[in-house]
Order: sequence, then structure tokens, then C-alpha cells
Amino acid sequence: MVSFLIDNWMLVLVAVLSGMALLLPTLQVMGKAGLSPTQAVLMINRERAHIVDVRSPEEFSTGHLIGAKNIAIDVLESSLGKAINDKKRPLILVCASGVRSQRAQKIATKLGFEQAHSLSGGLKIWQEANLPLEKT
Repeated sequence: MVSFLIDNWMLVLVAVLSGMALLLPTLQVMGKAGLSPTQAVLMINRERAHIVDVRSPEEFSTGHLIGAKNIAIDVLESSLGKAINDKKRPLILVCASGVRSQRAQKIATKLGFEQAHSLSGGLKIWQEANLPLEKT
């Protein structure tokens, strides 16, 4: 067995690397913090979660989650506490891809929101799941 591995080290290396390549997408998803669209829908319906879209007003007007408030990421720290008083109720932060909403989640947590969550994958994943949007 050992001699086979030594004689065929390149074959073993290719097998190990291809296995890692197959596992990489799964590991990346597991490492991402945030809610899936299904988890977000459950939180909205069961716990009446607040939804805050942190994209620009122009992006927001092209389509957003139903009932979402628009507070751009650059004014979030100064405006979030004024727009949403209940810091105990869940807060779902949304952007186009999930990157800005993860930053927004950190800001909301710093401001004292106990259940701040980012929509993993953002509006892109929401649309891929064929979930509804509204336009203003």
C-alpha cells in the first residue's frame, strides 16, 4: 500500500486536490454568517422582524423586500436607532449581495440591536429563490 502511494504520488495528489475542490463550495457556505431566504421569511412571518435595506435609494427603488425601510449603509449608524425603536425584535439587514449587510449587522449590534441578522447572498439570493419584491 505504501509503495503504491509513493510510486503514484501524482495520482494521489490529484485525487486529494479534486476532493478539496469539491468540498470548497460547501465549506464557503458554512463559513458565511447570515440568514438564508427561508430563515428570513420565517423570521419575518413568525417574529415580525424589521427589514432594513442598506443599499442606496436608487438601488432600493429598483426593488426591495416587502415592508423594508431604506437606510443607506453610509448613514446607518446615525439613522438606525431613530428609524427603529424596538432593539429586541429581530432585524434583517439586506443589500445586493450580502457584503454591505454584513457590515451593517456589525453596526447594528454595536448600536444595541440584540438580534441583528444579515441576509446571506442579499437580494440576489432572494430573487433566485423567486421570493416577492416591491418597487417604490
